[in-house]
Amino acid sequence: MRPARSDDFRLPDLRFVPVDALVPHERHDPQRLEPLVKGFRDESVLKNPPIVAELPGSGGTRYMVLDGANRSTAARRAGLPHIVVQVATYEEPWVRLTTWHHALAGLDPATFEDACRAISGIELRQAPILQARAVLARREALAYAAYPRLGATTFHGGRTLDERNQLLNALVDVYRERVRFYRMSTESFEVVRERHPDATALVVFPHFEPAEVMELASGGARLPAGITRHLIRWRALRVNVPMDIMADESRSLDEKNRWLESWIEDRWSHRQVRFYEESTVLFDE
Repeated sequence: MRPARSDDFRLPDLRFVPVDALVPHERHDPQRLEPLVKGFRDESVLKNPPIVAELPGSGGTRYMVLDGANRSTAARRAGLPHIVVQVATYEEPWVRLTTWHHALAGLDPATFEDACRAISGIELRQAPILQARAVLARREALAYAAYPRLGATTFHGGRTLDERNQLLNALVDVYRERVRFYRMSTESFEVVRERHPDATALVVFPHFEPAEVMELASGGARLPAGITRHLIRWRALRVNVPMDIMADESRSLDEKNRWLESWIEDRWSHRQVRFYEESTVLFDE
């Protein structure tokens, strides 16, 4: 992703779409879902719209959720007919797919590996950390776990993309609701321990290609929550779309989109839209 410049700024493509048209590519987080559902029912605005991409071959009738699986699922649970989303084009250079890794806190490595061995179809192999990284880079492993002073363990299994995804979900299910884990962009356990001294293992996942994510989502499969990370320039934040507009069942989709277009133009003309070229740190999320 090349650096953004103020002279090539593009206003985000914001639209109302039917909630039923949203297709998650990852599982939602059950622990975050209920507070979000309550928020959709109680709060007055939607601050940060989910980011979506049109699913190929759908004719603009289905959108894969790139970021916001919990928000889109909560909108469905709350009974909203429509929701505002930011539409991105997956193939454009300003949309980049990277990977989150999971640093596990307070989980005994032996207990973790015993639980993983109980997964049907998965094989564990001990390996030096450099070899584990190379095996994963060649996609010869599902993932690997690194431990302090214990090297690494690689996880193998599955012949097809769908089979490997099922095993990845089973692997993440081993710890997802049992221990605290942190999303990390680094593969270095030393860096992880500097930030999170309670980390006892780092589960490192492969890099996925957009076509793989699209294929899984189109077929109804879901990646584990918190693995894919989409970096998108000109992300729309603090949009603050009134919740009563989204919840209004008397207005058609076209009517809501005409309202949204006028509303955005008004914000723009009154200089209420600002593009930050520099990195920002938010303290009210």
